[in-house]
Amino acid sequence: MKNKYADLIDQTFEFPQDEFRVEDNELYFHEVPLMDIIKQYGTPLKITYLPKITSQIQRAKRLFNVAMAKVDYQGDYHYCYCTKSSHFSFVLEEVLKNGVHIETSSAFDINLVQELFAQGLIDREHYIICNGFKRPQYIENIAAMVADGFKNIIPILDNKDEAAELEAALDKPCQVGIRIASEEEPRFEFYTSRLGIRYNDIVDFYKDKIAKSKKFKLKMLHFFINTGIRDTSYYWNELAKSINVYCELKKVCPTLDSIDIGGGFPIKNSLGFDYDYEYMAEEIVAQIKTICNQHGVPEPHIFTEFGSFTVGESGATLFSILNQKLQNDRELWYMIDSSFMTTLPDTWGINQRYIMLAVNHWDKEYQRVFLGGLTCDSQDYYNAEAHSNAVFLPKMDETPMYIGFFHTGAYQESLGGYGGVQHCLTPAPKHIIIDRDENGEYTTKLFAKEQSYKSMLKILGY
Repeated sequence: MKNKYADLIDQTFEFPQDEFRVEDNELYFHEVPLMDIIKQYGTPLKITYLPKITSQIQRAKRLFNVAMAKVDYQGDYHYCYCTKSSHFSFVLEEVLKNGVHIETSSAFDINLVQELFAQGLIDREHYIICNGFKRPQYIENIAAMVADGFKNIIPILDNKDEAAELEAALDKPCQVGIRIASEEEPRFEFYTSRLGIRYNDIVDFYKDKIAKSKKFKLKMLHFFINTGIRDTSYYWNELAKSINVYCELKKVCPTLDSIDIGGGFPIKNSLGFDYDYEYMAEEIVAQIKTICNQHGVPEPHIFTEFGSFTVGESGATLFSILNQKLQNDRELWYMIDSSFMTTLPDTWGINQRYIMLAVNHWDKEYQRVFLGGLTCDSQDYYNAEAHSNAVFLPKMDETPMYIGFFHTGAYQESLGGYGGVQHCLTPAPKHIIIDRDENGEYTTKLFAKEQSYKSMLKILGY
């Protein structure tokens, strides 16, 4: 009878997969033996596998460049990294090895860019796309970058008032963009994004505020679909509307030459994940070219701002199972040695599901369980996967059991309050970086120790 955990995975998915395989009943992640990592560093443990960041960037560049070649697209493709998905220095260092650009969201993001410049990781030719609602400090920092000779810093105007505020702060001319307020999906809680300027107002806004300014040169239109790049009539309709606005604006604005389609490429959140990246890139490029040809305007340069796609699949989070608790006739709890609410806050905040696998005990029988975090909060649990409304793991015995959540590299540290006060004063876990040397052997480096009680008490004023 096939009732082992290994049998369950084999029966449910095509396994092994590119980043996962099992040897001697223990899980390997990108050919890294996770039990060896656990023996060296313990749990709970955050992992960042740097080579995956580079492979994702190169994959997207290849997809769009091939798509452009197929339809003889005349514009260029520019890959920007959305810093808010992970601001860590080791992430940015890996990202910038790949000849990409930066998208920012706040005033402090500009300080981060200035530090990257000081370290020689970027130069004044890099595109810096400045999104977000801009408070005075953000505008002041942008103006300072323009004054310092950054030729391709492009503040994206999020509302009409920002034009006057930015113009007053600038000493030199500056390229700018305009964000289009896209309509949300019908099932969303409101009709139109709070970000950007309405479709119908954009051409008049350009004529009244941008065209008359001696400091502005409009280069870019920007839009972003909150639900990401998906093969739905909603997405294609919003894309077409935005390109039509671009074409209308191009007819009265010769300097406009770029469209930023934002981020939104999904990441693999299940072993059964299926997404045709090649088709989506080709269809996006083809539709942009077709609409521009219909209007008789040149195709724009295409910018993307992939954040989760860039860094999400590089991350993993490993836990020990401390104990099991049978709370009634049906609900068996496995208690982890950390908290979901602090370590993987997306699982709690937006019900995000990740790939979850046992690290060892693949030869044991499996059973349905509920995963519980250490805090005393009733929401600190994980009880379903992306492909199933349940969690199955090996049965416990007297030997330690370990589990891993995979593709957790985007947003979790910043949303969880990295280095700050954690819920129930549960410490932030140890974080290690895994890379490959010139011989292809994996290397590990401790980035951060587990958070100490002293650091939290100091924040709290003790």
